[in-house]
Amino acid sequence: MNKDATRISILGCGRWGSGLAWYSAYLGYSVMLWGRELSTRCQRLAKTRQNEYLQLPSSVLVETSLERALSADIILIAIKSQGLRALCRQINRFPLNGKKFILCMKGLEEDTGKRLSEVFREEIDQPVELAVWLGPAHVQELTNNIPTCMVMASEKAELTRYLVSKFGSELIRFYYGKDLIGAEIGAAAKNVMGIAAGMLDGLGLSSLKGPLMARGPREISRLVKAMGGEEITVYGLTHIGDYAATLFSPYSHNRQFGETFVKGKRFEKLAEGVTTVKALIHLSKQYNVELPICEAVNEIIEKKEEPKVVLKKLFFRPTKYEFL
Repeated sequence: MNKDATRISILGCGRWGSGLAWYSAYLGYSVMLWGRELSTRCQRLAKTRQNEYLQLPSSVLVETSLERALSADIILIAIKSQGLRALCRQINRFPLNGKKFILCMKGLEEDTGKRLSEVFREEIDQPVELAVWLGPAHVQELTNNIPTCMVMASEKAELTRYLVSKFGSELIRFYYGKDLIGAEIGAAAKNVMGIAAGMLDGLGLSSLKGPLMARGPREISRLVKAMGGEEITVYGLTHIGDYAATLFSPYSHNRQFGETFVKGKRFEKLAEGVTTVKALIHLSKQYNVELPICEAVNEIIEKKEEPKVVLKKLFFRPTKYEFL
């Protein structure tokens, strides 16, 4: 497939960053995949052209110069959420006028609860355009030609249409989004639901994943509404539409983390839900919205409460007169 001469850069060479590089090359674009010079992931990709998830196409240039990476027409960012502010400060040192950025990340700033688009806008003070790329996808499935549907969202319909025209294909069918609050909060929160699901799996309580799926969107939709977003967004692809890939998939890092955590084992890979739950607790207090599932996960991870006791207490609380 060869669309045009558009140059694409991906900042971040982890699982999803390398997957986006693979996909952008699949679309026929000129692609740079940026990583820090001392990053072992970047060094491995530059040397072997592969990681545990995929083989990089020969057309993808592995780059360690941020300045060269920022010369692209469209720049995708796919790093861990807590590193975004520092990276944006670095990015802002270079001329960026008219660049198009896409945040391909799911998380919230741990200490402030701020959405990643807010963090970006606080640190990038140049005239650039910004969108978010969210929804269910696993690199292992994408590279095996298993299609999925995702969301491209921004505050400008024209920008969203342009980016969908650039990245849509028979592998990824995009839906248009405009509610950044609902999309970003929902996408981040689904990782916390994934941790909860993994905990239930690890404790032999997988039958409670049904109630988890029913109750999770309700508490997150209440938060989104309180923050000024649209409740219905939570029931779209960025939150509940991502449940199968997060609450059930063997590829889900958050589900795996939850399962290994309650079994007393270490999980070495990135599970964004660990920091996201702290951010959601912050937002819960700020907007005076109860988030029982998030609070339960936080009690288990941060306060070291007994997982089975906390989760049974969560699901067998006194019945409220509320329809789900």
